[in-house]
Amino acid sequence: MEMNLGLSERVETLRDRVAEIICKDIMPMEDEYHAEVAQGDRWTFTDRQMEIMNALKNKVRAEGLWNFWLTGSDKGFGLTTVEYAYMAEELGKSPLAAEVFNCSAPDTGNMEVFERYGTEEMKARWLAPLLAGRIRSAYVMTEPDVASSDATNLSLTCVRDGDEYILNGEKWWASGAGDPRCAVYIVMVKTGGDDAPKHKRHSMIVVDAATPGIEKLRPMEIYGHDDAPHGHFHIRFTNVRVPAENLLLGEERGFEIAQGRLGPGRIHHCMRAIGQAEAALELMCKRSLSRTAFGKKSGASWC
Repeated sequence: MEMNLGLSERVETLRDRVAEIICKDIMPMEDEYHAEVAQGDRWTFTDRQMEIMNALKNKVRAEGLWNFWLTGSDKGFGLTTVEYAYMAEELGKSPLAAEVFNCSAPDTGNMEVFERYGTEEMKARWLAPLLAGRIRSAYVMTEPDVASSDATNLSLTCVRDGDEYILNGEKWWASGAGDPRCAVYIVMVKTGGDDAPKHKRHSMIVVDAATPGIEKLRPMEIYGHDDAPHGHFHIRFTNVRVPAENLLLGEERGFEIAQGRLGPGRIHHCMRAIGQAEAALELMCKRSLSRTAFGKKSGASWC
């Protein structure tokens, strides 16, 4: 079967408008926005940051440019995964762009989970405000004490106790958990014993971020940067009680949900990374052409 990966006229026009907004409206605000992180508490948003972000969001929402990522749903924009890939490439060129268009990870993946696997109550409580951009979320999977690259090793326990589950263990690299707007976690937990098939030992559960027993131990750093106020946190769960109805689809179905979540998510990430690389190359070329070394422009022979 032949697959058309090209741009339709409709999507090309849309992509060009997104690129124009990113270049003319979003990129000029990046330096001022990020300079505000050093003002006071790094894990809150200053009034100026919120003013910048809300103004940009209001602009794109007024044009109907919102929730591009949600495919196969009447709640989304109406793009296919291939069509959205072109938007994601543009979004990757600015660290603010994804949030401006409500296409940020990990919210996009979490919203997919709620849309495809959540109950009506979950959709009303969590999906609706996420789609509206009023709250943020975190996906809580990786653990410090096991090789999480093999997700069958995950060991945070989730034990049924009447009408609740009790969670105990630690997670880290929980992206977005530092954001003061982060209201909900989707957590990969171990519900089955070691005698169960490897891919039937785990489940996913929805956890209100304000639940007692959740402790944020520290923000993780990458080359000394903590990515405040978004953050990627090391979290401890100590006897965290969660209503049993918060378990998604039922026990043993964690990997099924993970595959549904991470499939499109990997495309989103890859295309944003391509856009980021393109932006980095452009900056490098501009810099090389602006520098003089040993009597000539340093990049004159190759850029």
